[in-house]
Amino acid sequence: MLIIGIAGGTGSGKTTVVHQIVNELPETEVGVLSQDSYYNDTRLLSYEERTAINFDHPRAIDFELLIRHLKDLKSGKTIRQPIYSFVTHNRTEEYIITHPRKVFIVEGILIFTNPELRDLFDVKIFVHADADERLIRRLKRDISERGRDMNEVLNRYQTTLKPMHQEFIEPTKAFADIIIPNDKPNSVAIEVVRALINQKLL
Repeated sequence: MLIIGIAGGTGSGKTTVVHQIVNELPETEVGVLSQDSYYNDTRLLSYEERTAINFDHPRAIDFELLIRHLKDLKSGKTIRQPIYSFVTHNRTEEYIITHPRKVFIVEGILIFTNPELRDLFDVKIFVHADADERLIRRLKRDISERGRDMNEVLNRYQTTLKPMHQEFIEPTKAFADIIIPNDKPNSVAIEVVRALINQKLL
């Protein structure tokens, strides 16, 4: 099984890059795991306590479960992938039955910060975008998809997103095998990655 890790700052366009890569590839051969599904289970905390969590710090991620699931998939086992709600800041009771594939893409802002997880990736890709562009994308997404208001998003950006990016995310660019600038469409880089996957599918 080929495992590709795709990291980058919030709003850098990781999800878009993933969609571009898997587009036109056989759905039965390529699977995706999102770090966002693996935030810690916080059902024992109140809603107020959950909203106070720094979700951009590595401690917020259940890396143990993500690593176990990835290893299970690699050994041919089916997993129950968690479903996380950004409205309630907690895992839901539901899950996604995820079967092994020839290729798995793991995407998330913090996936390169964990050495054990990082070592599972055959290819590491970092998606880079200008800080202003990332903030604009984050604003649009959180307001339209996650029910946040502008002041809340900007406050979170200043207090946690920006400092966490500088401390934990930007330094992991050094681990990348491929860096994709994503301030504008980059079809060449996408085609290179897609060609790599196609080789595995032959």
